[in-house]
Amino acid sequence: MTDNKNPTVYLGTGGYSDTDLLGTLYPTGTKKTDFLKEYAKHYGAVELNSTFYAPIGQKAFAGMIDKAYNQAGSQLKFAVKLHQDFTHARKGTAEHAEAFLNALSPLVEADALAPLLLQFPHGFDRNQANRLYLSELVSWFSGYPLAIEFRHNSWHTPQVVDSFVKQGLIWCSVDYPKVSGLPPSRLIFTSRTGYLRMHGNNLNWWDAMSASDRHDYRYTEAEMQDWAQAIDNQRQHFDTLFVFFQNTVNAHSYYNIKMLRAALEGFGIEVL
Repeated sequence: MTDNKNPTVYLGTGGYSDTDLLGTLYPTGTKKTDFLKEYAKHYGAVELNSTFYAPIGQKAFAGMIDKAYNQAGSQLKFAVKLHQDFTHARKGTAEHAEAFLNALSPLVEADALAPLLLQFPHGFDRNQANRLYLSELVSWFSGYPLAIEFRHNSWHTPQVVDSFVKQGLIWCSVDYPKVSGLPPSRLIFTSRTGYLRMHGNNLNWWDAMSASDRHDYRYTEAEMQDWAQAIDNQRQHFDTLFVFFQNTVNAHSYYNIKMLRAALEGFGIEVL
């Protein structure tokens, strides 16, 4: 790997439509239709999670580009979470993948596409059938940056990490709560592009009734400093790192992003 002393870290949130961000990221009274326009003034990337639940067409992506890029100097990158048919129902097809990628063309043409995210559920363990399925799935998205999150511990082995390096896949690092049944929180780079999802440390993860409940956690300054240190320690291993905070509930992400930005800039890392 080439040595890079000046990597770039993109900070953002999982989605941009949480009304809990009104009064912090979004000025009080901001209309939901203007959220993305405001968002693009502050952050360098966004992770679109709505695509996990329902497909989005070319027109919608083009509209996002119009809103984000109307901001002077904005170069917002869009990470896109793949539909649950690919990861949870596991009934996606090559044709389904082609349609998904075709819809992304406005992002590609604007050079605004960050990695695609495959987030597998806890029940997706590393057995032969799932390994074969994953191999086929990856082939459908060949040529696109692909970040993969595994929530089952069986995938978290040096062998799998090495295979990612060989295939040019992006290991999705995650900060999970420190509870039984979830993998350890580690920062791993398998390509020059890194991907990190911040889930918080809500110990009620398994009992939470909703995603917002699971992510109801605000990191401390010390926790953000530790993550900044971990990123700085590996700066020679990446050119670009995307960090997405999922804890938009109660505006936790707004405060945590400020903390991480300040800590990273303290290490001389460029932050967008």
